Amino acid sequence: MPKINLLPTSISELIAAGEVVERPASVIKEMVENSIDAGATHITVEIQRGGILYMRITDDGCGISKDDVPLAFLRHATSKISTGSDLDFIKTLGFRGEALAATAAVSKIEMFTRSRDESIGSHYCIEGGKETLFEESGCPDGTTIIVRDLFYNTPARMKFLKKDVSEGNAVSALIERLALSHPEISFKLIREGKTVLSTVGDGKLESVIYSVLGRDFSKTLIPLQNENNAVTVNGFICKPVFCRQSRAGQYIFLNNRLIHSGTITAAVEQAYKNSAMVGKFPAFVINVNVPFDTVDVNVHPAKTEIRFSDEKRIFDTVYYAVKNALTLGDTRPTINVSVQKQAVMPNFNTNFKEYKQEKITDITPERTVLKTDTYSKPKIDINIVKEQPKVTTHNSAPSRMHDFGSTMLITKKETPKPEDLPTENVVRENVDTPIEKENNIQEELEIRLIGEAFLTYIVVECKNSIYLIDKHAAHERILFNELKNKLVVDVQTLLAPIQVKLGEKEYDAVLDNTELLLKSGFEIEDFGNNTVIVRAIPSTLLKEDVASVVVEAAAALSQKSNLEIEAFDRLYHTVACKAAIKAGNITNNLELLNLAKRVLNDRDVMYCPHGRPVAFELKKSDLEKQFGRIQ
Repeated sequence: MPKINLLPTSISELIAAGEVVERPASVIKEMVENSIDAGATHITVEIQRGGILYMRITDDGCGISKDDVPLAFLRHATSKISTGSDLDFIKTLGFRGEALAATAAVSKIEMFTRSRDESIGSHYCIEGGKETLFEESGCPDGTTIIVRDLFYNTPARMKFLKKDVSEGNAVSALIERLALSHPEISFKLIREGKTVLSTVGDGKLESVIYSVLGRDFSKTLIPLQNENNAVTVNGFICKPVFCRQSRAGQYIFLNNRLIHSGTITAAVEQAYKNSAMVGKFPAFVINVNVPFDTVDVNVHPAKTEIRFSDEKRIFDTVYYAVKNALTLGDTRPTINVSVQKQAVMPNFNTNFKEYKQEKITDITPERTVLKTDTYSKPKIDINIVKEQPKVTTHNSAPSRMHDFGSTMLITKKETPKPEDLPTENVVRENVDTPIEKENNIQEELEIRLIGEAFLTYIVVECKNSIYLIDKHAAHERILFNELKNKLVVDVQTLLAPIQVKLGEKEYDAVLDNTELLLKSGFEIEDFGNNTVIVRAIPSTLLKEDVASVVVEAAAALSQKSNLEIEAFDRLYHTVACKAAIKAGNITNNLELLNLAKRVLNDRDVMYCPHGRPVAFELKKSDLEKQFGRIQ
């Protein structure tokens, strides 16, 4: 039997260092978190060769007293906890007392520090875990730590590091997240001698988002705030049309600590259901504050994984914070047209051998005079932006309008009859704005139908804007909302029950959800051999192919979910999509006009259930700029 040996300190420290120090970014994370715990208001990080060769972290925190400097580099030496009960109430970012010792074991460290109650500071050097210098030194209040030659004594670890650029990018991403988690602290990152990040530290999250993530990203954000049973949520989320292809733009903080949380991510993404495009992910910066004794951060050495004592409360608080923010802050997309550079016809002199360009001052700044002898028509560059719509909307408005149920929206393959067309294209409707409603004053809203493009997009004029509305997406969303809001779904019993053959997975899903299907308007029974019998369907599907609808509904149910609301949504998606009027089919003017009225007077009809925008606004002022009527 092999003999059990007690490992020497030099080896055990190298093993321990491997749990905390993985790369330069993990070193900087531990050092900067110590600076934050020390009460610093200004933190500067400088790296060379991605941090492998050189790292310097400078702060203006409380500093370390001379007697405590050597102790700070011993394992499990910390000023942040003293008893076992302190682990149940961790307020600081660091608490284990391992970071400095682990880093010192695999690098060369130099520290300058001075506490505020000392007249002179300390200069301390340690290499590979062994002290090489300890002397008094003049230095400002706070601490500066210089880390050189990371993994110089562990070449096996060195070969697993990535290229300098990749390691530097990891450090940059880390500092960005730390800056977002503490907007009250001014952060500066110097990379290869150049300042690549600088925040003002004014305590405003908007300022940090602008500095870290850029102006374009900051323009897409909606603020959110919610509180529930001592749990508070604040931050910013992106508008649904700006969701991304990946989760790279998601930042989660718990009590200002950078973390990864499947619970919070799921809550946000669930709130975006039916608003965000399928396959895209919302970007957000969210900080959740909870009582310290309701969360365990002592799960992983990196301290980014946590456990909640009540995950449901966290999920609900975040979900409703995001849902309310989207309801109040999201607006219809706007089409913004801009003029590209275009040529101007030259003026020839009398000899027709030379020509000159005259200075033109009465054109828009976007138009540039080019030295050319050709002339072309202006081209329009269309950008989709999001602004507050001109039309004031209300959830209660549809109840005062002409009924627009599924029975009215009958698509036709033939040309509509003259008697089906309205005598006027103008419909006047009284809608209360929020301010006017309080004063019992009504504003007359005028909507004029212009026509339909490509048998798909309704074009209407309302006030000083033109709206382009996707008729299928709009009707699909209206039906979806009606299904969700109805306590009892209208059901139609079939004269002849229909047998539907399903795949094994879909068959099992239907049998497992017969009660849910019944609540949604489907009466389905097992017929054996992967076949079901459909006896009743929602009345909105009377004109649809029942078998294909059931197949799609079964496929939707086969997508496993722990939330019943998701299963209902998937069923309602299927029903609404099948029952909605189809793009490419002829729809008479009255139906188009009534559909436009529903869309423009209902804030809940902004996206189809799959997340596609329902309508876009083109402002009159943009058109007038395009045609040169205004500057």
